[in-house]
Amino acid sequence: MRRATESVIASDVCELEELVAQFDEDGETRGLLRLGAEWTRRWSTTWKVDGGEVTWPVRDMAHVPVLSTRPARGFTWRRAQRHHPGLQYMVTTGWAHGFESIEESRVLVALDFLGASEVLSQPFRLDFEHADGRAWHVPDFLAVIEGGMWLLDVRPAHLVKASDALKFAAARETAAASGWRYSVVTGWRPHVFSVLDHLSSRRRPARDLLGMRHQVLSALGSQAMPFGQLAESTSLPAVARAHIVRLLWQRELGVDLGSPLLDRSLVWASAGVRGRV
Repeated sequence: MRRATESVIASDVCELEELVAQFDEDGETRGLLRLGAEWTRRWSTTWKVDGGEVTWPVRDMAHVPVLSTRPARGFTWRRAQRHHPGLQYMVTTGWAHGFESIEESRVLVALDFLGASEVLSQPFRLDFEHADGRAWHVPDFLAVIEGGMWLLDVRPAHLVKASDALKFAAARETAAASGWRYSVVTGWRPHVFSVLDHLSSRRRPARDLLGMRHQVLSALGSQAMPFGQLAESTSLPAVARAHIVRLLWQRELGVDLGSPLLDRSLVWASAGVRGRV
């Protein structure tokens, strides 16, 4: 089975960390947080549940009805605003999810590709203590992937300030105390998002009336084949091209996300579908 390596990002087995650049320098500011004894009791998270706000100490996060909550703050649109909020539809959840920037909308595309079963935008407000007093932070997303929770912040690397690093450090501690993963997405590995963006054009389910899936998988077998050659090996190459892209999005086929998607790009069948043609 192909796996993502330093030179190849195998689309059928990759995880989020292999697709994005991350900010991990908040560890340097961890010393400014007031952790000490019983910090999980002193720090709190505020969630919107059933139209009202409910506050839980960090130590009681396991009791939060996460999937019944609403965004901690609303998304606004106005003339001349500098950020670009909107709604991004995700096939895996069946819902449109709010975002506050183009960078955040791209992360939602990646979460859709990776099979997130639920995504909460602006999930809660975190109130925490640090050396100079108290502060608060609203993380960007809380995603459920393969049954695990993943807390995410999104900020281009050149926009991360010292105050942001402090908030990210607090969010990282909160996630760790809750048994969640945490990442700050600052950008993308070369070519990754351009390929994902193209694959997402075929993300919605479609009927395979011509049996293209069977033709494509039969032609591949257990070998890798250039994209263009694979399409030409079917009865209707033009239709096959669209279907290959859909199978790549569904991760039944794999390709290197770290390179542009071209006719010469090698495509292979993922281990999970081999032998089930």
